[in-house]
Amino acid sequence: MWNGRGSASSKRLRSSRIPDTLCAMAREISAGGVVLRQMDGVWNVALIEPQKEKATPAKSPRTRTRSALALPKGLVDPGEKPLATALREVKEETGISAEPVTKLVDIKYVYVRSWGDGERVFKIVSFYLLRYVSGEIDDVTPDMRIEVKRALWVPLDVATRQLAYSGERGVLRQAQEYLETHGIGAEKTP
Repeated sequence: MWNGRGSASSKRLRSSRIPDTLCAMAREISAGGVVLRQMDGVWNVALIEPQKEKATPAKSPRTRTRSALALPKGLVDPGEKPLATALREVKEETGISAEPVTKLVDIKYVYVRSWGDGERVFKIVSFYLLRYVSGEIDDVTPDMRIEVKRALWVPLDVATRQLAYSGERGVLRQAQEYLETHGIGAEKTP
């Protein structure tokens, strides 16, 4: 029970190693999906290539030769549950519909906004394993092209090497492990 300044709870809170900056930091909650589909006996995952932000002149002449791919994800709207967000974002960013299999993981990190105020943000992204149900990959609205350059199926065994973010590579490895130990069954035919 909380008893004020001298309580055991307040002493634990003061002695915890959570920096004051983290407590005052902006927070974002997002959710996304790892959508799997078996095609011709090969498991594939739905990935997106986000639109690149307006490039600023680089300090070095290095150029990226391959696409930066990511898992579909987005901010949880007020009153929305993370699973609903994951399903919505998958539909909006890839054009496909999916159904939930299991929650995989919450990844947590801090980033600095590259727009507006340049503020540091503590972010949590909940990822769900989803099974493809219907739709055509990359059938997205023109409005979504502001965010997504393209959506595509990538064979699961090579997809991890194509993801841009290390946290998402770990999520995909967890999805592969789940598939190997539990399976998810074939998708339903419409």
